[in-house]
Amino acid sequence: MNRFARTLAEHSVSLRRAQPEILQVNVGKLCNLICVHCHVNAGPKRKEIMSRETFDRIIDWFGKTDIPTIDLTGGAPEMIPDFCYFIEQVKSLQPTRHVIDRCNLTILLERGYEDLAPFLARNKVEIIASMPCYSPENVNAQRGEGVFEGSIAALQLLNSLGYGIDPDLPLHLVYNPVGEFLPPSQAGLEINYKRELKKHFGVVFNNLYTLANLPIGRFASYLRRNDKLDDYMELLIQAFNPATINGLMCRNTISVGWRGEVYDCDFNQQLRMQWSSNPDQSGLFLWDIDPDSLEGREIMTGDHCFGCTAGAGSTCGGAIV
Repeated sequence: MNRFARTLAEHSVSLRRAQPEILQVNVGKLCNLICVHCHVNAGPKRKEIMSRETFDRIIDWFGKTDIPTIDLTGGAPEMIPDFCYFIEQVKSLQPTRHVIDRCNLTILLERGYEDLAPFLARNKVEIIASMPCYSPENVNAQRGEGVFEGSIAALQLLNSLGYGIDPDLPLHLVYNPVGEFLPPSQAGLEINYKRELKKHFGVVFNNLYTLANLPIGRFASYLRRNDKLDDYMELLIQAFNPATINGLMCRNTISVGWRGEVYDCDFNQQLRMQWSSNPDQSGLFLWDIDPDSLEGREIMTGDHCFGCTAGAGSTCGGAIV
């Protein structure tokens, strides 16, 4: 039994799936940035990208379900050749579905992607954008030189299209700590973000989401190099909060990899904790599963799960409590 499972047992808590409400699709690991906190190890040289065939199989499966929301992530999902095709196909489904794009902002300014922001606005795609701080020093240290300035320019572009202003064009920002500590209060930090971005850059947005850095991928490598992995794990373990369990994203989200394989969450995906079938234990793909039969399924866990249950908790939608 891993330490997280043992902790759940000590608190007499079980972690099982509810009915799915979100299909989160990681379309690949290609990205224009190399961020030090990235749990996907994404970058410009990564070759893993979703094929048109896999996109079509996902759309076919998704269209037969009642799941209302599809959440696109990466890498930079916008760099995948069929990104716009996929959104158009999803938007043509009946009943209509909500689409979320997890955007690093800077991609909207890259050559060849100039039409992306207007495309997202026309299709009423919600944008959740990474913005780890409102100061250039912290952002550029975590994400690369010049990224802060590019992010601000992209936010100003999105505001000019109505994002963060029009109720049909929600724009949310995501904060990640720049080191081995937990996020501060989400509500308090949101006030600071809104004040500073409005005052200095005229930027507005809807909500701020705070996410803890999980000790996997590139961030885990950083911790090991600096001999801080054990200390960070102990911080997460000591901050375990059982009140976060019901709000964990793994309960209502199906995570899909770039080949169509299925996981409980994007973090399990990066650790290759793929769902398997019994009795042969072969890996399951999205088109192998019945969405109506998932409620009550046990969720696969590991020590990294402490990152989602520490303090106020951490999900793709920010703090839990």
